[in-house]
Amino acid sequence: MSLIVQKFGGSSVSDAEGIKRVAQRVVDTQAAGNEVVVVVSAMGDTTDELLDLADQITSAPSAREMDMLLSAGERISMSLLAMAIQEQGATAQSFTGSQAGMITDAIHGKARIIDVSPHRVKTALEKGDIAIVAGFQGMSRESQDITTLGRGGSDTTAVALAAALNADSCEIYTDVDGIYTADPRVVTNAQKIDEISSEEMLEMAASGSKILHLRCVEYARRFGVPLHVRSSFSTNEGTWVLPNPDDKIKIQEGEPMEQPIISGVAHDRSEAKVTIIGVPDIPGKAAELFGIVAGAHSNIDMIVQNVSTKGTGKTDISFTLPMVEGKEALEALRASQDAVGFDSIDYNDQVGKLSLIGAGMRSNPGVSYKFFDALHKAGVNVDMISTSEIRISIVTHADLLDTAVRAVHAAFGLDSEDEATVYGGTGR
Repeated sequence: MSLIVQKFGGSSVSDAEGIKRVAQRVVDTQAAGNEVVVVVSAMGDTTDELLDLADQITSAPSAREMDMLLSAGERISMSLLAMAIQEQGATAQSFTGSQAGMITDAIHGKARIIDVSPHRVKTALEKGDIAIVAGFQGMSRESQDITTLGRGGSDTTAVALAAALNADSCEIYTDVDGIYTADPRVVTNAQKIDEISSEEMLEMAASGSKILHLRCVEYARRFGVPLHVRSSFSTNEGTWVLPNPDDKIKIQEGEPMEQPIISGVAHDRSEAKVTIIGVPDIPGKAAELFGIVAGAHSNIDMIVQNVSTKGTGKTDISFTLPMVEGKEALEALRASQDAVGFDSIDYNDQVGKLSLIGAGMRSNPGVSYKFFDALHKAGVNVDMISTSEIRISIVTHADLLDTAVRAVHAAFGLDSEDEATVYGGTGR
């Protein structure tokens, strides 16, 4: 008997019909001889609606109470799904994140999992029940408060449970048929990827690919959990994210021995660009600045430092960070302006990041030329550049991002003759 963890996003359980469809799939999975644990997100736009309600009440809500509020969305989904499964003749128990043993640190809004003790989930499975767990949430052992895991929290919940339960696989259900070479809402003829390494998927997730969150992929790779990304609206085979090279499915006759140069093109609209102008060009100042940003619990992505302006002894440092973390970071930096000694701050949230990802680019010359030539021909100006062994990322104006994605995707021959199917509309 295999143990399978299945995660369903908000678009999959957006209404009663969607919940019934998910229940049927879950029951069918159990009937095929598997133990099943299900992790669910909040229905449709429930989280956004709760955020809007809070905004109508106060402009500065307590972080603790926001977690209490937002965790309600997943609890609604889990109980309704349990009812739908029971209606189909199977037995199910639903659990909140804390009941399922998801132990986190005490940082509200973006807590990190520090331990998983799924005793009640195991007991339910031993009784032959389907266990349903509310994603996105846990409980702080330190404060005993409910916490939420932030963006991609339900994916992370699913992978953490799969690892703790030693599951055979973790299925992530979305509203598309798998992982594509680009977002099919932007590039309608993107190709579905059958298999991808966790290394490449980490770069795609870090670069803005919404299909899987970075923390989820990191956790899966660390604990060796195979991920199967597929659609809840079809029975089509999805995309396998394989954590170890040894897990690679054997190459069939006629398939190329070497992996493609490029796996895909990712983009991200959720970041802002911060430029610290007139920073004293002396050792320790960059560390001081980034220590301030870290103290505000903000994550920095790309960093560029200009050459010191001749005769001034000062330089400019630019970096990107999540837009939602920009306010706290800016407040912390401005409070430290005199102490650090910089001149001013420029904040720009009208930017977008584009990334080209592929393990094959390590050993294939000319990738950078083709990438920037495609941007040039599309009339896309570049503000920042960052690279790794298997990724090239740029920042450009937000209005040019879709054009840039399509141009780069076409330049590397990733366009398909067929149009990708998007069953929902969110990618989750």
